Amino acid sequence: MNIPDTIQFAFRSLTAHRLRTLLSASGIAIGIAAVVLLTAIGDGIQRFVLAEFTQFGTNIVTITPGKINTHGGSLGAIGSARLLTIEDAMALKQSRYAQYTNASVVGNAEIRAQGRSRRVTAYGQGPDFAKAFNMQVEIGQFLPNDDPRNPRAYVVLGAKVRVELFGETNPLGALLQVGGSRFRVIGVMAPKGQVLGFDLDDTVFMPTTRALEVFNRQGVMEIQFSYLPDAPVRAVVDDIHRILIARHGREDFTVKPQQQMLDTLSTVLSVLKFAVAALGGISLVVGGVGMVTLMHIAVSERISEIGLLTALGATRARIRTLFLLESIALSTLGGLTGLIIGYGIAWLLKLLVSGLPVNIPWNFVLGALGLSMLIGLAAGVVPAMRAAKLNPVDALRTD
Repeated sequence: MNIPDTIQFAFRSLTAHRLRTLLSASGIAIGIAAVVLLTAIGDGIQRFVLAEFTQFGTNIVTITPGKINTHGGSLGAIGSARLLTIEDAMALKQSRYAQYTNASVVGNAEIRAQGRSRRVTAYGQGPDFAKAFNMQVEIGQFLPNDDPRNPRAYVVLGAKVRVELFGETNPLGALLQVGGSRFRVIGVMAPKGQVLGFDLDDTVFMPTTRALEVFNRQGVMEIQFSYLPDAPVRAVVDDIHRILIARHGREDFTVKPQQQMLDTLSTVLSVLKFAVAALGGISLVVGGVGMVTLMHIAVSERISEIGLLTALGATRARIRTLFLLESIALSTLGGLTGLIIGYGIAWLLKLLVSGLPVNIPWNFVLGALGLSMLIGLAAGVVPAMRAAKLNPVDALRTD
């Protein structure tokens, strides 16, 4: 009994017992489909979250007032002896790593124009904000490069605010009242949509100093420091500390590199993706257990057949190979079927559910497919060894 005959005999055995073949392969198929579907959703969510955080760039450091990481009790921003100011942002421009700096303040304000009014989120930003955060202007321009301590009363509208207050008319040059102050519209931002729950289209942008007056604040809420792409993060952070400590006399602020937060977030999301892949792997193991059971049953049903093959000259090694080929073929068939089913469901979900992040990580999928083949090999070892050890005379006597 040569190798081609062994392979042909194994596949004929599978087609002769269609129900058993279907049951064995379906357990593996369900496991593979679960791995594909769960990891597709997990990887899609990971990519979506990271894309939301990185669409404004990754070379940004945020400085907030108050030292959060302290020895002993944490006082936070309330315990800060000195607020962050526009002058601090101007001083940070002297850093050799600085690309852009921006002092920011945010508040809620009522705006009015042409007899219409609405309440929106108002941002006080510097002229470098749009460049630092990759924000695009649709018409007009962003805030000009005025003296940060005494800027002109200009405002830039979000796309939604422009439609709500001015409709399709050109708002450039129109007057807009924000709280008790009047501003002249010089630009409209390109539609951005919602980012992490914040609607960036339903907002207005004004110079930071003017926003401090509108919201009656003494200091800015945070400073964003955009550094050169090739600059080492640790050196950037150290330089920021050096400049601000020289101004404040002590470290009463907190420096948070975005890259550090992204690395932590990426690690957490990768662990979650691995966890959901492990859940799918559990069903794959269950399918493997079912295959072991069915292969044992197959050996019991085919004892007389094994005895006949042995009597005709088939060696024990050939008998083992025969059953191993059957189990590997079953697991491979189930794995490929599960791959097709999982990919099809993931594609349908992406097509039917708008906004659902679905992306198939092929390294996980190919790993699961390889695991299914290993399970098939392992599932066939014990039954194959049992079949090979059968005494041919006793096997032939079995009905």
